Amino acid sequence: MSVICLFAAVAPAADLRPPAVPLVACDPYFSIWSPADKLPDADTVHWTGKPHRLAGLVRIDGKAYRVMGAQPAETPALTQTGLTVLPTRTVYAFQDAGVVLRLTFLTPALPDDLDVLSRPVTYLTCEFRSADGKPHDVQLYFDASAELAVNVPSQEVEWSQGQVGQLVALKIGSKDQPVLAKKGDDIRIDWGYLYVAAARADVAEQQIGEGEAMKASFAGHGKLGPSLGAPPPATPAGPYAAALVFPAARVSAQPVACRLVLAYDDVFSIQYMKKNLRPYWRRSGWEAADLLKAAAQDYESLQSRCAAFDDELMADLTRAGGGNYAALCALAYRQCFAAGKFVADDRGQPLQFCKENHSNGCIGTSDVFYPMSPQFLLFGPTLAKSFLVPFMNYAASDRWRFPFAPHDLGQYPHANGQRYGGGERSEENQMPVEESGNLLLLMAAVARMEGHADFAGLYWSRIEQWAEYLKAKGFDPENQLCTDDFAGHLAHNVNLSAKAICALGAFGRLCELRGDKAQAAQYAKLAKEFAGRWVQEADDGDHFRLAFDRPGTWSQKYNLVWDRILGLNLFPAEVLKKELAYYQRVQNVYGLPLDNRQTYTKLDWVLWTATLTQERRDFEALVSPVVRFLNETPDRVPMTDWYFTTDARRRGFTARPVVGGVFLQMLHDREVWSKYAGRDKTKAAGWAPLPKPPRTVTLLATSQTEPALWRYTTERPAGDWQAADFDDRAWQEGPGGFGTPQTPGAVVRTPWNSGEIWVRRSFELAAPLPPRAALRLHHDEDAHVYLNGVRVLARSGYTTEYEAEEIDVKALRTGRNVLAIHCRQTTGGQYLDAGLDAILPDSP
Repeated sequence: MSVICLFAAVAPAADLRPPAVPLVACDPYFSIWSPADKLPDADTVHWTGKPHRLAGLVRIDGKAYRVMGAQPAETPALTQTGLTVLPTRTVYAFQDAGVVLRLTFLTPALPDDLDVLSRPVTYLTCEFRSADGKPHDVQLYFDASAELAVNVPSQEVEWSQGQVGQLVALKIGSKDQPVLAKKGDDIRIDWGYLYVAAARADVAEQQIGEGEAMKASFAGHGKLGPSLGAPPPATPAGPYAAALVFPAARVSAQPVACRLVLAYDDVFSIQYMKKNLRPYWRRSGWEAADLLKAAAQDYESLQSRCAAFDDELMADLTRAGGGNYAALCALAYRQCFAAGKFVADDRGQPLQFCKENHSNGCIGTSDVFYPMSPQFLLFGPTLAKSFLVPFMNYAASDRWRFPFAPHDLGQYPHANGQRYGGGERSEENQMPVEESGNLLLLMAAVARMEGHADFAGLYWSRIEQWAEYLKAKGFDPENQLCTDDFAGHLAHNVNLSAKAICALGAFGRLCELRGDKAQAAQYAKLAKEFAGRWVQEADDGDHFRLAFDRPGTWSQKYNLVWDRILGLNLFPAEVLKKELAYYQRVQNVYGLPLDNRQTYTKLDWVLWTATLTQERRDFEALVSPVVRFLNETPDRVPMTDWYFTTDARRRGFTARPVVGGVFLQMLHDREVWSKYAGRDKTKAAGWAPLPKPPRTVTLLATSQTEPALWRYTTERPAGDWQAADFDDRAWQEGPGGFGTPQTPGAVVRTPWNSGEIWVRRSFELAAPLPPRAALRLHHDEDAHVYLNGVRVLARSGYTTEYEAEEIDVKALRTGRNVLAIHCRQTTGGQYLDAGLDAILPDSP
C-alpha cells in the first residue's frame, strides 16, 4: 500500500437512501449495484438482479472483516458509518477496530470528454487511517466473480494473468466468445473480457481461483492459498473469481491507500444495420492494453477532475432545486449513461445507443431517449446528437416507409430495424404522434442550444414530413399508443395533443432559423391557434382533462415543458398554474399519479411536471414525495421510473436511461445550460451514412419456406456423431424445422418434444468456396453447431426468429459437406432449424 493523503472532504448529498447503489456503472452489461443500505449486507448484482459479485475483505490487526458482499457469512462486517452518492463517485465510510476506512468507486463519466466518458472503467480506492491515534496493521482483499463475463454462471470461462505496462492484470472471458450473438432484455454479456488490474508494485498476490476458498484463506491467514494455475477443463464461471491482495501496511496518523481498476473490453459493442461497431474508446485502434495503461496513467488527473465536476454540478443542482433534487440527480446520473453505449461509426464519429432496460430491451427507442434527453442536452451538442444520428439515419432511409417517425432501432444490442409494434411491416401499434413530436422537439432543442438549425437540415425532408403529419393528425390524436403504452390505447389524448402543438411550434422555430420566414409564420400561427383551442376544449374547471371527450378526468401535462424551454410562448401561464395547483390537491403520499386511471406514476414525468410553473414551491411540492418514495420503497433495485404512489412499490422498469429526465429543470436556466453545453470538446460532425447490410446468397436453405430433409435422432448417439464421415443411416429422416407448434417464430414440420435432438444434413459446394459465410439459425434452446466435424458455433438461450451470424469458413470444403447440430431443451417452447449463406463482397 502507498502512504498517501486522500481523505479530502466529500460533500454529503441530502438525506436520500438509494434503493440500490451504483458501484460500477459503465454500460448495460458492465453495471453492478449494491441492493442494500450497507455494502457488506448483500452480494452485489447486475442491474437485472442476477449475481455479479464483487467482494472485499480487510484485515485489521490480524482480524478479518467484510466490507463488500455478504460472504463469507462467518466473517463479521466492518461497521459502515456513511454513504454518499455523487454524479461520478460512490463513497462508503466505515469505522471499527480503531480504524477509519473509506471505499470510493469512481467511474469517470465526464460529459465534456467523450474519450473518457466512453471508457468501460471504474476505479476502486481503499483509504485507511487510524481513528484512535494508535498504529494498526491493515490489509485489503478484493475479488470480482467470473459471472461478470457470462450471461449465466454455467457458461464456461477461460482466464489468464500477466503484466500490462506497470500493471498486473487478471483477465477472464467466456470460452465460446459469442460476439453480439444474443439480443434481449434480461441478458448479460458473454463475450469480451473482464480485467481486474492494479499497480504491480502495490500487489502482494494475485490469483484467479475459487472465490470462496480464496476469501476463506485470506480471512484466516492473510494469503490467497494454492494457485489453480491454468483453468481446468469445462470450467463454469460461477465458483471462480479474480482476486488481488494488497500488502499489509501499518497505518497511524498518516493515511495509507491502495487502488485497483475494473475494466471490460467488449471488442464490439453494437450491431447497427448488420455491421458490428467498435466501442468509441477503440476508434483509433486501441486494444485492452491501451485502455488499462491510460486508466493507470490518467487516474490522478481524473480523480481531480471528477471531484471538481461533482462539486460544481451538485452546487448548481442545489441552487436549481434544493438538496433533495441534487441528490436525486446524482443518483440518476451514472444510471442514465450506463443504460446505453457509445460506439464509433465508420468515420470515427460517436453514436449512442440506449437500451430500454426492463421493458422489452429495445434499442434506440424514441420514447425512451425523449425522456432521457435532458441529461444529454445539458452537456452539449455532441451528446445530444449521438443518439439522434443513428435514429435519424434509419428514419431517413428507404427502409422506413411511413409518414411518421419510427419507434426504435431493434432490440439491444442489435440495431437492425424497428422491432416494436408493426415494425417496418404495418402501422399496427405504432406511436405516430408520440414519435414524430419527440423528434421535432429534440431537433429544436439542439438548434436552440447551437443557435442554428444546421443539424436539423441534414434530415429536413423527413422533419418536414413529420410536421405535416402532426399538422393533420396531432391536435386531436386518434386512438393510439403514446410513450406510456402500458396504460393502453387512448383517443383524444390531451397531453399527447400538447406534445404535437409544441412540436409544431418547434418546427416553426426551426424554419425561422433556416431563413424560411413564410413557413415559420405559418406554423407559429397554427401552433398558437391549436393552443387556444386546447385551452378551451380540454378545460375541466379547476384543471385540464385526460382526454378531450372525458370530463371528470385529469393527467400530467409534462409535454408542456417545451413551451417555456424552447421559448415558444404558446400557452398562457394561468394554464400551468391551474394544473400545478390541482396536482398538489390530488397527489398521494409518494407522488403524483400519471393520471386519474391508476395510482402508479412515472418518476421522470413527475420531475418534468414539477418544472412547469418555475415556482420553487410547486417544484418542491412534487419532488419531495418522489424522494420519500426512494427512501421508503421496499424494492431494492436501481432507481425505477414506474411505481405506485400509494405504497411505494415498484410497478415495473429498472435501471432505465429515462431517469436522465430529472435534469430537465436545468434546461430552464439558459445561463447554466450554456455553461455546460459550451464545454463540449468533441464537437462531433461528419457522421458516416447508414451502413448497408451485407449481400448474401443461399448456400443451404432453411425449412422456413420450403421443407428440407434432415437425419435426426432424439437418443444420444455413440461416437463422433458430428463428423463428416459418421454413418447416420440408422437415424430417422424428416423435414426441418423440429419443435413444438406454439414456439414463437417456429415453422414446425417434424414434431420434437423431448429433451434433446441431434440433426445432420449433407450438401455439396462447388469451387470457388465463399470468402465469408453466415449460419442462419433458429434455436430454442441451447445449440452446438458443427461443419464437417468442426464446432463453428455454440449458443445458449433461444431466438424467436431466424438470425444470421458469420462463422469461420475454414471448415467448408469443395464437394460434400455436413452440417450437424445438437439442441437441448429445458423449459417452454422448443425449435431447431438452420441454413447457410454466402456473404458477398461489397458492391463497388
